[in-house]
Amino acid sequence: MNFLRNRLVVLGLVLLATVLLYLLLPSIRQGSMEPSLDVQRMGLVAVSPPPPPAINVSVRTGQLPGDPPLFFREALPVDGSGRQILPRLQVVLLHGQAFSSKTWEELGTLALLATNGYQALAVDLPGFGNSPDSDAVKTDQHRVDLLGRFMEALGVRTAVLLSPSMSGHYSIPFLMKHSAQLHGFIPIAPVGTRSYTPQQYQGIQPSTVPRESFLPPFLLCAALLAALWALHSW
Repeated sequence: MNFLRNRLVVLGLVLLATVLLYLLLPSIRQGSMEPSLDVQRMGLVAVSPPPPPAINVSVRTGQLPGDPPLFFREALPVDGSGRQILPRLQVVLLHGQAFSSKTWEELGTLALLATNGYQALAVDLPGFGNSPDSDAVKTDQHRVDLLGRFMEALGVRTAVLLSPSMSGHYSIPFLMKHSAQLHGFIPIAPVGTRSYTPQQYQGIQPSTVPRESFLPPFLLCAALLAALWALHSW
């Protein structure tokens, strides 16, 4: 009986707090948007800071020949004035079951990475987007070879590989065989993780890329949030 009474009390407090927030938030928001009295007495007008200048990032597309041919999107790194610069790091973005490389462009992830000095590469996996399906990628080794062909053809060296959901069929076997070729691996609920033992995961060897070229936390968070948003919207 006491337990039930305590739960009812807690529920009542939560409801009361919700009602108070609902009543008070409009006035708080309005007050925070109005100039202060000191500013009004001085005859000044509160002005919001100007937005940061927009940087035009061009996303080029291409298709690698082979079986199957692979369609991809690429955003090259630029500085604050929009001039192309050498990449701090290369980031390869795979995609989930209901998406393609176009998803990363629409979410602004390619442009975000490019404006922060990173070369961003997003590929349409076979059977998705503009890449046709093929029987040549039915085994783990074939999928490892496909990712290796993609990276070699585009000059990718020790990249960060981002892999959500379905793309784990490609990224996990590649990680097991060629982890030293990757600077980092960002898994977002990838499939295929149970195909390997804990001992195999412990044997993964990291690359020896200098620490100053690491992907900053805010870019990592942005990429993760974009991928999670896409997964949620599906």
